[in-house]
Amino acid sequence: MAKLKRTKGTDKARHAVELTEAEWEIMKVVWEKQPCAAGTVQELLAKSRGWAYSTVKTTMDRMVEKGILKIEKIRNLQLFSSRINEIDAKRGEFRRMLKRAFDGALTPMMQFLIEHEGLSKDEAIQLREFVNKSIKKSEGKK
Repeated sequence: MAKLKRTKGTDKARHAVELTEAEWEIMKVVWEKQPCAAGTVQELLAKSRGWAYSTVKTTMDRMVEKGILKIEKIRNLQLFSSRINEIDAKRGEFRRMLKRAFDGALTPMMQFLIEHEGLSKDEAIQLREFVNKSIKKSEGKK
């Protein structure tokens, strides 16, 4: 079940969104094609998922009820658009994983990635650059 959560941010309140696997698949299509009809989503997912139109439409209607999608009706046509952005969806997914696997602590997760996921030299350099940018950014806020 997708959940919309309000979490504390540094400058403004942010929304973290937790999507199911099926909702993720649908959202990827909606973000790319919006506004779009359920039939468009079903066609694009038919090859990889084999979902029937009724499955896609029912799931999308539930996503409207949850506040994830919105519908614009034009005569007999229903066009779906996202009410959430991809960053908030990724943030929600990340926080869910972080909470489950690392009790919400970022440092142990980063240590795990470095020690057990075999970062390449280029990835380590990029990670160092991201950390340095973050340090400079937080120093600028003081």
